[in-house]
Amino acid sequence: MKRFYILIALFCFALSAQAQFGVGGGGPSVTGRISGTVIDSLTKKPLDYATVGLYRVGGKSPITGVLTDEKGNFKLDNVKAGTYKLAVSFIGYPTKFIEPVTTTASKPDNKLGQIFISPGAHALKEVAVVGQAALIENKIDKIVYNAEKDLTAAGGNATDVLQKVPLVNVDINGNVSIRGDQNIKVLINGKPSGATSASLSDVLKTIPADQIKSIEVVTSPSAKYDAEGSGGIINIITKQKNVSGFSGSVSGGVGTRQNNGNVNVNYNKNRFSLGINAGGNLTWPQTSLTTFDQVISTPASGSDPAVELHNHNSTSSKIKRHGAIGSVTAGYEFNAFNSINSTFRLNDGGFNTNGGGDYNRTLNGSSLDYIGRTTSHNHFGGFDWNIDYTHKFKKEGHELVVSGQWSHSDITTDYTSLFTAVNPSQVGDNNGKNNEYTGQADYTLPVNKVLKIEAGAKTIQRRINSNYDIFNTDADGNNPVRDALNSNLYDYNQNVYAGYSVLTFTLPKSYSILVGGRIENTRIKGDPQNPFQEEGSSGFQTLQPFTASYTTYIPSLTLQKQFGSNTIKLSYSKRIQRPSLQFLNPFINRSNVQNQTVGNPNLQPEISQTVELNYNTFVKSSVLNFSVYYKHTSGLIEGIAQPITDTINGKPVIATRTTYSNIGINNSIGASFFGSINPVKPLTIRASINAFTYSPSPQGVFISNSSATGTYLQYSAFGSASYQFPHNFLAELFGFTNSSRRTIQGTNPSFGIYAFGVKKQFLDKKLAIGFNTVQPFARDKHFDQNINSPGFTQTSSTAFPFRSFGITFSYSFGKLSFSNPNQQKKGVNNDDQKQGDQAGGQGGPGGR
Repeated sequence: MKRFYILIALFCFALSAQAQFGVGGGGPSVTGRISGTVIDSLTKKPLDYATVGLYRVGGKSPITGVLTDEKGNFKLDNVKAGTYKLAVSFIGYPTKFIEPVTTTASKPDNKLGQIFISPGAHALKEVAVVGQAALIENKIDKIVYNAEKDLTAAGGNATDVLQKVPLVNVDINGNVSIRGDQNIKVLINGKPSGATSASLSDVLKTIPADQIKSIEVVTSPSAKYDAEGSGGIINIITKQKNVSGFSGSVSGGVGTRQNNGNVNVNYNKNRFSLGINAGGNLTWPQTSLTTFDQVISTPASGSDPAVELHNHNSTSSKIKRHGAIGSVTAGYEFNAFNSINSTFRLNDGGFNTNGGGDYNRTLNGSSLDYIGRTTSHNHFGGFDWNIDYTHKFKKEGHELVVSGQWSHSDITTDYTSLFTAVNPSQVGDNNGKNNEYTGQADYTLPVNKVLKIEAGAKTIQRRINSNYDIFNTDADGNNPVRDALNSNLYDYNQNVYAGYSVLTFTLPKSYSILVGGRIENTRIKGDPQNPFQEEGSSGFQTLQPFTASYTTYIPSLTLQKQFGSNTIKLSYSKRIQRPSLQFLNPFINRSNVQNQTVGNPNLQPEISQTVELNYNTFVKSSVLNFSVYYKHTSGLIEGIAQPITDTINGKPVIATRTTYSNIGINNSIGASFFGSINPVKPLTIRASINAFTYSPSPQGVFISNSSATGTYLQYSAFGSASYQFPHNFLAELFGFTNSSRRTIQGTNPSFGIYAFGVKKQFLDKKLAIGFNTVQPFARDKHFDQNINSPGFTQTSSTAFPFRSFGITFSYSFGKLSFSNPNQQKKGVNNDDQKQGDQAGGQGGPGGR
């Protein structure tokens, strides 16, 4: 509750700051804006990139100016009360002057509406201006994928879109990585969602693709970002329009695997804006088939005899998913210098599995067949509430942003595992709560044309608790008796305190330098409890509360040179990866008896350092981007499986147990390429490929656990082609493939799919109807995993249905008088914590 009061205090500070700061710089009490839309008088179409200049009456030089956006809209901010002259010019059009244009203290805003300009008598006939943003954009600190321009993304979810983003990989379980590194942070509109800390892949499956405007990929974050996320940051920008008037859209899809829908409504009047968004999806039940083999061989030791065990399982599992996400965003501009914005986002989702099959155990030559049945009900939900106060000073770009956020999530997992022999029958109930409180302040000062200073401070307070109740039952699930060994309580606190400073130098001859430093202090406290276990009982775990504290300095440096349409960029970044709760929880998870897991409270964070050289060029309508990079990671965290003999419900069980550990270091060299070309005007071809080495050096006791310590090449590739036919008819074909991922004990499955989509637009492109198909010529995809180490080998193969056919639609409505150019909102941005198994442990394969 104390953190809630902190957020309220931040909100009150923001309101009081408005009164203290006024409008800044000793300027007038109120400034306003002049806005409008530039239209071709003949075609009645908007003109993008037209120049709009503002003059004093009788003046010969403009006092300010702006370019129109892709819809012909413009706005001139920070205009003092007075009388002006407006000049509108465009290639091939004579300049049009509008005067007088008047603003007053009582009415600081002047909306001019539509401004019609006529082509001149000698207009250039061959000039074609394209204002539409490219599908892929390369900026100084990130790559932007404009998903709203992606035809085949319609009808899917965020996972489907991420599969097509350059440098991003998505595996069969929905785990997301950048250049093969899963240690990333995923943000939504620049802000974290509390639910992603427990089950990132499941949350992504609840976000309809139709909600997504663009996806930003930051491979070398500067010091202004949180130090967490050695792989980088993915920021999902949703379709939040800022318009005068009322508008909205409805979209969705119906298919053989997944159905989804999305509604977006926007309202803006004067200085108040309101946006409401809601969407969800529902999958049809999907059945996968899995074959599992495990061989454990241990020599005799003391009084313990030698063991030769072979487990063979043939099982099927039916999974059904549902998800919903919605948000309300409201903002108010007190004047041109002070504004407040707040967003409340709800999420709810889950998946149910129902499966079972035939099991065989051969122990020291004695074979036994038995049957197993499993069910699982998984639910997650919560909210994120943030408030941002922005004060802009009189100087362009000079601003202060104060932000606060409260994220709350509830995660519930109920499962039943029933066996006729060998494995114990159990009923489990796991309830977890996560509260995250964040406060931060960011300050930006453009000193002059050469230097810009950015600085800020931040704290994140996390409070996590987990309650795990396990009961042993008979083979029919009756007569439950509490399992004192496995039932537990766990409380975990993590506090992060950070400060940063970044300097940007814009030098002569198109050189730029971005240099920064960040310092972070992390304090951790864990309290594992087992009130049901008696000391001295079989399998008793002696667990004590633990604490940890460490301070990390994070430097960053980017050098950039631009010449013509070419850019060369050299960057260095240092990142850390804090282990999340599931990596630290010391209780043994025996929900899968044959493959147990346990956390390690003594884990240290991973530390990675990356040097990257990037080259980007634009050739007419084509873009090509090349990168080479080197990454050194110390304290590498991996799960190490070992054979064990366990006692459950008084019975000996031979299995493997995976413990998360800092196993050593890894040195990786990589190269990536992506490009988009237009060999002919209607055709666009895109391709992306990333290849990197995995070369681990395990240390200490982990040397004996490793079976893969060489240098291995891993890769991912993507390709697509889209064609714009006449009469607003579009078609696209795409496919991607990811190689197997290595650990020091084996490989995780490779993954790849292909898809095709067509779309027809009607009613001046307000209505669109499309057809998508994924993997039309093969019902199933096969995923193979191999783990081996001294004493055991383990393999699995899963066939999961991926073939699907679906129909999509979208419709936009509303009458707009003005649309602001899109601009990135600032505020809370928690890019931290090692995500690990982003599927949440029970999710299984996903996709459309």
